[in-house]
Amino acid sequence: MMTQTALKIRNCLTHGLLLATALLGLAACGGDMDDLDQYVNEVKARPGGRIEPLPEITPYEVFTYVADAEGIRSPFVPDTPQATTSGAGGGIRPDQERSREFLESFPLDTLRMVGTLYIGETMYGLLQTADGLIHRVVPGNYVGQNDGRIDDINESEIEIVEIISDGIGGYIERDAAISLSD
Repeated sequence: MMTQTALKIRNCLTHGLLLATALLGLAACGGDMDDLDQYVNEVKARPGGRIEPLPEITPYEVFTYVADAEGIRSPFVPDTPQATTSGAGGGIRPDQERSREFLESFPLDTLRMVGTLYIGETMYGLLQTADGLIHRVVPGNYVGQNDGRIDDINESEIEIVEIISDGIGGYIERDAAISLSD
């Protein structure tokens, strides 16, 4: 067993050795920096450049919209042709009285066209639902959740016309298609 004095001597030697190593490490970091000092002096000696002036900011011009102000349409009145034909007065509307078909419960992006089928002179489109079942459709059938009526079927896609809300109380028609899957 070591004595108290021997332990103190050993600790002092250990601390001294660590201090000497740290001083050596610091001395190695402070090497020759003449090239860095020379570069800094060269950069400082360069002539200063001219700073471009800031662009002039034009103040905001206030405009008050008045009915028929200089023939400019009010931004609060719809400019779409559908808006004048739709709404409560008439135009395109989904048929609320017709009975819903099974494929209208599926969003269009979950239906896949997997082929076509001829029975006699009639061409059927084959649509697969997410659960793997395949359904036959013909032009005039409804699919999707936006009153989508099948308009045409060919070997590569099923063309659909949907009736969607225009956001201002009316409805518009939108073309959609389901292409043949690989």
